[in-house]
Amino acid sequence: MHSEKIRVAVYGTLKQNQSNHWLLADQKRCGEFQCDLITLYDLGPFPAAKLSNSDGVRVEVYEVDDETFARLDELEGFNAESQQSGLYNRIQIQTPFGQAWLYIYNHDVSGYPEIRSGEWFPCRS
Repeated sequence: MHSEKIRVAVYGTLKQNQSNHWLLADQKRCGEFQCDLITLYDLGPFPAAKLSNSDGVRVEVYEVDDETFARLDELEGFNAESQQSGLYNRIQIQTPFGQAWLYIYNHDVSGYPEIRSGEWFPCRS
């Protein structure tokens, strides 16, 4: 176990009141901020973030333990051996709460709507 804090910045199903937030429910919430480094796309059941400047996406930042970080990598389809082959890759970004990992979608988003509001909401039928 390392002493350095692992922070993650989340923008979709991991945020409060969303379907996968249970993975972060017992972790420390640092706060939220507007991240203008990414643009969100609506893939339906979840959003995709691409590195592309935007007017800002509202992200929540959490400090997580190693076990939770490993579960997040699994959820996001992150492949440490071949980062470009997984569903998501991850990068470190600067946040008001320190460096944090952010998951970036690895595949083409052509044909998916851009989320201009900076906030993803799941479709409710």
